[in-house]
Amino acid sequence: MVVSEASGTSTEPTAQAIPGAYPDTSWTREYQTLSQAVHARRAEYTTQSKVRVKVGTWNVASLKGTEKDIGGWFVGGKGVTESLAGLSVSRTQGSQGESSPGSEETHPRESVVEQEERLSRKDSTIPRNDAGSLPHDAEVGIYALGLQEVIDINSATEALKPYTDTTAANKWKKAVEEALPQGYQLIAEQQLIGLLLLVYASPQLAPEIRNVCTTSVGTGLMGYMGNKGAVTARIVLGETTRIVFVNSHLSAGADKAALDRRDWDASQIVSRTRFDSISDPITGQQAKTEAIGDEDFAFWFGDLNYRLEGIPGEDVRRLLMLHTRNEYDLSGSSVSKIEDELARVTSVGHKKNSSESASANSSEPSSSTSTYSQTSEDSVESFSTLEGLTSSKTTLEPGSTSELDPASLQATLASLLPHDELHQRQRAHKAFHEGWREGEIKFLPTYKYDVGSVGVFDSSEKKRAPSWCDRILYRTRRDKLGYENRKAEEEAAQKRDEQLKAEGIITAAADEDTLFEYNPDTDGDYDEDDGDEDDALKADVVLTRAGFQDEMTLDYYTAHQRVLSSDHKPLDAIFTLKYDAVVPELKSKVYSEVAKELDKAENEGRPTISVVIDRKTSGEDGLIQESSTSDAENVDFGDIRYGQAKCRTVTIANTGRVPASIGFIDRPIGVGQKEGTAPEWLLIRYDDEHDQKFSTPSKECRDLEPGDACTIELLVHICSFDVVRRLNEGLESIDDILVLRVRDGRDHFITVRGQWLPSSFGRSVDKLIRIPEGGIRKLQHQRPKGSSRKEHTAPINEENPSLSSPVMWSAPRELFRLTEAIEDLAERAVADWSMKGADRDEDASPWQNHVGWPFARDSWTLEDGSTRDDLKFNIREALDNDQPFDQYISAETTVLQRLETLAETLLEFLGGLEDGIVSEDSWFHLESGILVQAKAKQPLSQEDEKGWVLETLSDSPSRSVSFVLLMSTLARIASEVSSSEPAGTLPSPLKDAGLLLPSSPTKSTTGEQESPSAHRSKVNRAFAEIFSRLIINAPLPSKSKERKTQEERLARIFELFLDDGNQT
Repeated sequence: MVVSEASGTSTEPTAQAIPGAYPDTSWTREYQTLSQAVHARRAEYTTQSKVRVKVGTWNVASLKGTEKDIGGWFVGGKGVTESLAGLSVSRTQGSQGESSPGSEETHPRESVVEQEERLSRKDSTIPRNDAGSLPHDAEVGIYALGLQEVIDINSATEALKPYTDTTAANKWKKAVEEALPQGYQLIAEQQLIGLLLLVYASPQLAPEIRNVCTTSVGTGLMGYMGNKGAVTARIVLGETTRIVFVNSHLSAGADKAALDRRDWDASQIVSRTRFDSISDPITGQQAKTEAIGDEDFAFWFGDLNYRLEGIPGEDVRRLLMLHTRNEYDLSGSSVSKIEDELARVTSVGHKKNSSESASANSSEPSSSTSTYSQTSEDSVESFSTLEGLTSSKTTLEPGSTSELDPASLQATLASLLPHDELHQRQRAHKAFHEGWREGEIKFLPTYKYDVGSVGVFDSSEKKRAPSWCDRILYRTRRDKLGYENRKAEEEAAQKRDEQLKAEGIITAAADEDTLFEYNPDTDGDYDEDDGDEDDALKADVVLTRAGFQDEMTLDYYTAHQRVLSSDHKPLDAIFTLKYDAVVPELKSKVYSEVAKELDKAENEGRPTISVVIDRKTSGEDGLIQESSTSDAENVDFGDIRYGQAKCRTVTIANTGRVPASIGFIDRPIGVGQKEGTAPEWLLIRYDDEHDQKFSTPSKECRDLEPGDACTIELLVHICSFDVVRRLNEGLESIDDILVLRVRDGRDHFITVRGQWLPSSFGRSVDKLIRIPEGGIRKLQHQRPKGSSRKEHTAPINEENPSLSSPVMWSAPRELFRLTEAIEDLAERAVADWSMKGADRDEDASPWQNHVGWPFARDSWTLEDGSTRDDLKFNIREALDNDQPFDQYISAETTVLQRLETLAETLLEFLGGLEDGIVSEDSWFHLESGILVQAKAKQPLSQEDEKGWVLETLSDSPSRSVSFVLLMSTLARIASEVSSSEPAGTLPSPLKDAGLLLPSSPTKSTTGEQESPSAHRSKVNRAFAEIFSRLIINAPLPSKSKERKTQEERLARIFELFLDDGNQT
């Protein structure tokens, strides 16, 4: 059993999967964490402790004066009548004038008659000169008191209050604390209307109690009100032992519906009770919230309201009062009441017997007997043997306690207990069957008595049948696990049984006899007749959730018959708990020793690597320079530009004595950063283990044997305009940390840095027109102020605001330079091709083969990607530094190569403009106007329509000028490539208007001759399709049909300004 419990103990390490921490078990091999190692030496820092736990329950029926008795019976252990409680405590005198143990003969305990006669709400009803029969005062370490009906729960006003009145609780706390020895502390308190739970601990024990959590569950009206339900407390004793106290008041009533409701109440209390999580002593982690069943020891007590079933209440009252009248002398008023009751019941019994004899053939059941359940025949027979003793003249000897004596109280109780509903529901697995136990019942039923009497059961008109309504149940973790194991075995056996039946291997009858002989009605674990009477006194060895061995025994379980202030008799149980308590000083010493031992073992056996980083950086002149940083694990990329790729290598060598597995893990991130092993502008690539080529890793880690090494390439390539914008605005920097994890070893932190050089790409038109002559680099990281959507996030140059506010250009200078250079090179390219055409083998020029030249990607003649990238990089540098292109482009570069790379750079520049040239708002007005014109009876002329477009764009002059500038450039280039002569002829001069037609028709890609106007229309359409999405910031529709319609409208705007080469 110990092995099975231990197998359920969590052994997860305390280390969390965060950068810098030691890895979890998936990264370890037979590695012992610090917490596990400390726990293994728990015998060195724990000490065996023993404490008495007293659990008491009492339904005070909201009667005044009941608080006067709480200290006497609960704290002082008084008010017990040994002859009616099954206790073997000798008295010096008889019941009418008996002495308490240790009292002098001159001060005998007050007799029952004297006690009842002085009944008063102002004084305690506890018998005077009662020294107490049970362990009391400082002999008990933990007092757990559960009270019911401290407030009148039958009052609708009290039951429906939206808050709990603490006046009653304060009254009871005061009464208990006045009775407790000095120094006892209240460690847990919970109230739910009439339910009150108080837990006190001795001054020596209170410092050891932690993780106190209290809660309540209402199961009354509508299933949730607090007139019925439970209040619960969870404590942790000595850092090792979880204890739960449940004080409940279940539904009342003696019918079948009330019984089912009690079972439902209990199930709701279990399912809805939740406690705060506790830090696990092994893993150091916070577990999920806990519930009833997760503890090591549990005590469930209160007015459970289970009754005696299947037996006439009159007969029960008659039998029990034959025993209680022995407590009175002949002069007591209660004796007369008892004798009258017995005489009346006997008379009724004779008449009933005569009536039954006259109707012997009748099969109708007696109305005084409950009919919703059957009682076993043996129980009925055992009860019938006592009927001969029930006459009013029968006297039962008080000293007879053996169950073998039919006249003894214990024999009477033994005949009644089979009718107890709680025992029946446990055996039927309906309630409290999940390992819950109860001490042996040797005391009278605790309900219902006449207030102010010791042994007079309800003499009112209702004549309620006596019952053991008040109960104290307990359960250990061992009990709970045992129940779960038995349940699993039964379910497995039943499943095999059904499977064999379905396969037809055995018959149902044979299988019922051989494979599944368990009968819950006869083989239940809760049959009071099974086992030895002293089983409850045997110590239960329990392996706690924390892995410690505790023991618990039940010492006493009895009612306090001499407490008269309520119609319920109070009930308590005393347990002795042996547990391992942690000594903080010793634990700290062990912790320190274990930490040193593990650190030594770890350093000797864990993997060790060395990280060697390439420290070369490129200067502005392209030469290789040494990095100025002295950080051992720092990667410096130097100056970083848009579109430029830079690499650094990191060499990792296994310098330890054991194999090492390495891999990058998710890095710590700040606000606004994306998760992952690396930022989005950095790529990590491993060298291939076979051909020494670099590739992205196909697995999370790389294994290195001792002496082996691998190379990792870190590549920075910033080509995303989102990243460029954040870098330009200072919202992000080239500065991050990579976390290189070594399994079973320590983490290495590699810092990645670089200096971002501002770029004119990725900015808005409004910002570009504020860049002064000299380019964006002349600002020296000062950001020009603009009016984009993100303007509020861009800091302003506070030292010299004039640099960031004046408008310097009517349109972005970069756009002027690019369009001017492209126009010039297009004219030269056409002219050069025409002059040298006679010496060429090609049938057609690039612009004749593709109408989108020089802006269509598949029309470019320079196919070498690296050469194109170098040319584009140089062009961007010339733009950002405001230098002539010839200064950055080699003289050996042909006109076609220059033209095509400039054209591609223009496309990139336009694609990176924030909000485009035509903003979303401007497009909205343009699109609305197009829809209006489409419905008009007389459409506008081409010139009028162009004027309308320019008027719409005039709200932003810089954008309007940029639009006109770009359209003019495209119109001239379209006119030039459309009017060029076939190979071998001289081209016509490029006119400013761009209206000159070619002297002979051009050849289409299909080999057919087409007219110049048709070819020009194709060029216009190609240019419109390429540029419309780049310069017009139009939202993209979701449906394909709407998307196609929008593309036609965009193309229409472009063709207005490109058609026939007309300039604006």
